[in-house]
Amino acid sequence: MSTTAPSAPPATAATGGRLGLVQASALYIAAVLGTGILALPGLAADAAGPASIVAVLAVLGLSIPLAGTFAALAARYPDAGGVATFVRLALGDTAARMAGYWFLFGVQFGAPVVATLGAEYLVAALGADRSVVWMIALAFLAVPLAVNFFGLRVSGKLQLVLTGLLVVVVVGVVAVTAPVVEPANFEPFLPHGWVGVGIAISLFVWAFAGWEAVTHIAGEFRDPRRVIPLATGIAIVVVGLAYLALQIVTVGVLGSDNGFSQVPLIDLVAVTVPGIGPIVVAMIAAVVAVGVLNAYVPAFGNLAASLGRDGHLPRWFARGAEPGSVPRRALVLISAITLGYFGIALSQGLVLTPFILIHTSSMVAVYALGMVAAVRLLERFTVGWWMAVVSVVLVAGLLVLAGGNLLVPAILAVIALLVTLVKRRTSRA
Repeated sequence: MSTTAPSAPPATAATGGRLGLVQASALYIAAVLGTGILALPGLAADAAGPASIVAVLAVLGLSIPLAGTFAALAARYPDAGGVATFVRLALGDTAARMAGYWFLFGVQFGAPVVATLGAEYLVAALGADRSVVWMIALAFLAVPLAVNFFGLRVSGKLQLVLTGLLVVVVVGVVAVTAPVVEPANFEPFLPHGWVGVGIAISLFVWAFAGWEAVTHIAGEFRDPRRVIPLATGIAIVVVGLAYLALQIVTVGVLGSDNGFSQVPLIDLVAVTVPGIGPIVVAMIAAVVAVGVLNAYVPAFGNLAASLGRDGHLPRWFARGAEPGSVPRRALVLISAITLGYFGIALSQGLVLTPFILIHTSSMVAVYALGMVAAVRLLERFTVGWWMAVVSVVLVAGLLVLAGGNLLVPAILAVIALLVTLVKRRTSRA
């Protein structure tokens, strides 16, 4: 088993990228913190009661080796292809094509989900008519798609503002609700046993996903070997503390035996700030939706450009794959895919469950190949290599849980194989 990649481009001390530690941390936090804060604290409390706090700590611990592995890979091989590049170096072009298609065409099913969840929350917070949900969701999609045509210098500054607002608002919600926490609400601690804790853990897997997204823009960071590990560590701490604090106040203020509405944050702030509470929650919804999408759009764009560069997509999309460039042609493709998926969701009445399942199963498939590649690429017996080994085991469990939901990734894998066969036949001809 090879432990190095002879053809791997070495990461230099400074790749000419424009984003420093603060903006890199903001992108990581937005990609991972995500829409989970809108609903997961209530869902987890329903499933496990006060023991949902244990679920947060468990998933946070499990996410550390996964995040650390991606950080080690991105710091060593900063390239627009992200996971697809890691897989190409370790496992070859066909496997890289699979990973690229899974992320580009599979994970992107999550974009309408993020926009619609944010819009639903905003509409509920403001008491508006649900008929405007689709228009708000479309606006949430349009803003990051448009901003990223100006490059990461502009979208990175926007992300810094959005993430700052999000952290301030979360801290504010915790601060105003903590004084009314009732210790009695933490008893009994295990109302649904450890089975409930297991369900809560599976819910929070969604909350702590997203570490792979920023690997696609690693080439845009100044000094990736220093910035990426630091930004990853900062994001782990911020995201972990945010979910832990929200879970504690959700259980402590609202209890866990009466069930939660679809918008638990509204219930939470209504206890202490009923007047301005809905406005605060509406702000959270807007910041979360736009912030998450603004973190993923450049990742999708850079990936599409790299796939064009490497011959997995038409080479017309390759322009802009270089660090510091703007992949505008690829962003046109990303806009078409995102708006196309949103159109499908709209035609189905914005029923999001199928989109969530395709998104999560595609992400697990990407993780699986990425972690196998990490075991081959990273130097044996280093900290990064051991984290990769642990992650392989964890992701194998996630693949088992995904089960039949892996149909779309399987179809995309077959397409990748067919492309390989066509290219080989064309080359021979």
